[in-house]
Amino acid sequence: MLKLAQESGKVIIRFVDIRDFGEGKHKVVDDKPYGGGRGMILKVDVLDKAIQSARINTAKNEKVILLDPRGETFTQSLAEDLSKLDHIILIAGHYEGYDERVRNFIDSEISIGDFVLTGGEIPAMAIIDATTRLIEGAILDSEVTQNESFSKNESGKMSLEHPQYTRPQEYKGQRVPEELLTGNHKNVQKFRNEESLKITQKVRPDLLKN
Repeated sequence: MLKLAQESGKVIIRFVDIRDFGEGKHKVVDDKPYGGGRGMILKVDVLDKAIQSARINTAKNEKVILLDPRGETFTQSLAEDLSKLDHIILIAGHYEGYDERVRNFIDSEISIGDFVLTGGEIPAMAIIDATTRLIEGAILDSEVTQNESFSKNESGKMSLEHPQYTRPQEYKGQRVPEELLTGNHKNVQKFRNEESLKITQKVRPDLLKN
């Protein structure tokens, strides 16, 4: 999907190696933290140079995003917002963290969950994947991104997707629900909406509250 989106020109993905902006013969990008402590901290001057090199002056809607545990939790709704931007710069950290002053050169911060990874590469890939598929024209069948988990239902509530079934019609005594076999699209949609609500209430009731 990402390959097709790139080939069709719907998205361009470019990697910027911050070591290209490192200092000295060894292209140093990090240093020990002031005040002591374990680990190495990414240098603010190096990050700033990398950010400025990645900017596109002609981009009307550009956003610099720091991938960090402090950030707003990444959601489908946030992915939809990002898909409408012209240019996104994702800063994927490594080591112990960033020099705090880098926050003066960004627009927002995103976290993909309450856990810690060795680097920001996986969060960056997750955000790119989730956002790209929502760009208009990136997926040939646009209905694929409608009525799926974490998208808003007809009542404006966020919910989980309804159960899906395919052949065989019966397997080890388990049958496909009769409502899906009637051919009545109105009844099928009603059944799916009800099942979606049941699953969401059982597994993620917090989505309905929000």
